Amino acid sequence: MRKIQFVNGEYYHVFNRGVDKRETFLDRKDLDRFFQSMNEFNILTPIGSIYAASFRKNNLLRNLVPKSEKLVNFICYCLCPNHYHLVLQQVADHGIPKFMHRLGLGYTNYFNEKYKRSGSLFQGTFKANRIDSDEYLLYVSAYVNLNYKIHKFEDKLFQSSFNEYAQGGEFCDKGIILDQFANISKYQEFAENALMVAQGRKELEKIIKLDLET
Repeated sequence: MRKIQFVNGEYYHVFNRGVDKRETFLDRKDLDRFFQSMNEFNILTPIGSIYAASFRKNNLLRNLVPKSEKLVNFICYCLCPNHYHLVLQQVADHGIPKFMHRLGLGYTNYFNEKYKRSGSLFQGTFKANRIDSDEYLLYVSAYVNLNYKIHKFEDKLFQSSFNEYAQGGEFCDKGIILDQFANISKYQEFAENALMVAQGRKELEKIIKLDLET
């Protein structure tokens, strides 16, 4: 990970992939576990046995963490078979590093225990880019929300916040994006066109300074 200072109130594109490009989500339960962890680990107070017990209840998502207790706000996300992308706003001191450490370690422990393996699951420390303009934020949101299309994962295991943008939901803090459009249809049109105008994945990745190979 490049040297980067995480500042409260700022937005960041955070991403990583499986070590040796391996798949990190092998079934729907894995994907649900990671998504639930995104909520459960996003809290100022460290989680102990209550966190472990919550996963035994077969609830996909318990009550959302109150805003006053969060480390980060989720703007959008995409979980693909062998990598993930998140757009996060840091809201607590050292919020992103703390959250990502918990998320990576917690999910790796779960995955290794389930599949009887050991060692790292993700490729080193997560990578991050600071989002330094409104335009950059809009393009990154389009890239992340539609990342499963870029990699042609429509028929594979994935989960994207694009459905939440289209159908509503409370997990992501969508206002910073959607308030810039007359309605959700206009944003959807922008997102789809953003990928087309960039003329393919490589050119778009230059726009958003992406250095993750998948």
